[in-house]
Amino acid sequence: MLESLSSLMLIAQATAPVASDSSMTVDLLRNLMGGLIFAALGIVILAVAWLIICRVTPFSVRKEIEEDQNTALAIVTGAVIIGISLIIAAAVG
Repeated sequence: MLESLSSLMLIAQATAPVASDSSMTVDLLRNLMGGLIFAALGIVILAVAWLIICRVTPFSVRKEIEEDQNTALAIVTGAVIIGISLIIAAAVG
């Protein structure tokens, strides 16, 4: 039984069409460009989300984190950024 299965797999591999190098290169470039476009789009969406966070808060987020050393705000802001990043990654993937 195993011999017939392995011989069928060899026949399937031998009769499978072989992709040319040019079509593989085109597919690689298409996939690379798609990945770069989605990465850039994700970064832009994350930047817009950050700007919305800064506009909505009644205080300066940068001043609170950098100058006043507000660790709680830094943790919450980081959690929001990670959450938005996960949503973007799920939407792209």
